[in-house]
Amino acid sequence: MKPQCHADHGSRRWLPLLLAALGVTLVGAFFGITAEVARTVVRTGSTRSHNTRVTHVDTVANTVTITSTPDTRLPGRYGLWVNRSRDFLRLGEIIAETPHTVTRRVLSDLPGHVQRGGASFTGWFYRDASELGLPFVDWTIRTDDGTAPAWYFPSASEKTKGCAVLVHGRGVQRNEVLRAVPVFHNAGYDALAISYRNDGDASASADKRYGLGMTEWKDVHAALSEALTAGHTKFVLMGWSMGGAICLQTAARSAHAPRITGLVLESPVVDWRSVLRYQARASRIPALVRNAAMWLIGHRLSRIVTGQHQPIDLDSLDRVAHAADLTHPVLIVHSDDDGFVPSDASHALAEARPDLVTLETFAVARHTKLWNFDSERWNRVIARWLAEHTHSSISRKGSTSREPDV
Repeated sequence: MKPQCHADHGSRRWLPLLLAALGVTLVGAFFGITAEVARTVVRTGSTRSHNTRVTHVDTVANTVTITSTPDTRLPGRYGLWVNRSRDFLRLGEIIAETPHTVTRRVLSDLPGHVQRGGASFTGWFYRDASELGLPFVDWTIRTDDGTAPAWYFPSASEKTKGCAVLVHGRGVQRNEVLRAVPVFHNAGYDALAISYRNDGDASASADKRYGLGMTEWKDVHAALSEALTAGHTKFVLMGWSMGGAICLQTAARSAHAPRITGLVLESPVVDWRSVLRYQARASRIPALVRNAAMWLIGHRLSRIVTGQHQPIDLDSLDRVAHAADLTHPVLIVHSDDDGFVPSDASHALAEARPDLVTLETFAVARHTKLWNFDSERWNRVIARWLAEHTHSSISRKGSTSREPDV
């Protein structure tokens, strides 16, 4: 037998320490990654990320060529932020494609100084309320955190069927909802395009963190209160993506819920857990990290780690689990090829409450781009649903051209 030497004794003495150090490092890395994932879920900010690149601009043919992605290849009408988001282009049909690029018609003015490089392809089609060609008034809504600007579009009739309160999604502003104003206007509804805490337009909350609907619904409630002051008594809520979760929370929690006659939801978050699981898989985040992050944002420790002032109750945000509590008619329009918020929960809610929920599914169209992909069908579906759920028209009280007192 080989006699033990001094080196053998030394290696055995240091091995436990090395293993312990490795264990501490792995645990530290796990908690660090988990904390960052949790922060990402609630972190606010509306800075536009570049999701494509401009490779060529033809001012004669009025076209722009951008890199090919699942979104930029979609048929329909879209928007493109260029020149570091200083300029906005409206894009039309695809003129030409290669394996790596897409050339699209530009429907708006094409500045000669459009730079090559990073750009943001979006479902926005109207940059400003004035582009709709409809009369509107700037409103200022008072919320718990300060003020929130809104655009109010009165319908053409002196008698309105109600007020549609339009709620945008995560990381964007109220410009997103302008696509929906004409369909409500034509159906005899006034429309109110609102902002809410931490969206870059409205006052920020104290913690500057998203509540995923648990806190933002209070700003929709405030908008309903202002509209009541202006004479409205009946409301339809419409929300996109996280705006859908906000509308569902408003209908469940607001004291004005009895005045809500229905909800229209596009690409909505009906259950945050299914969305976070889907996005974690897409980002190749291990299930253990994903589950730990979801636990963290719902725990009081989140105040220390993510900066939230209150935990987020993912159970209460799961409207499929609370389907029995639903009391309002709901129209959901969702693409089964969404690519960001899976349509599974929308299907599940429709199956759980077929008496109240109407689900219209699209294919090919991606997240919050259903109007862009097929505006005729989108408008037709919403107009038909509104007609089926229309109550008697009501006269406006007072002037609709004033800003509500705040």
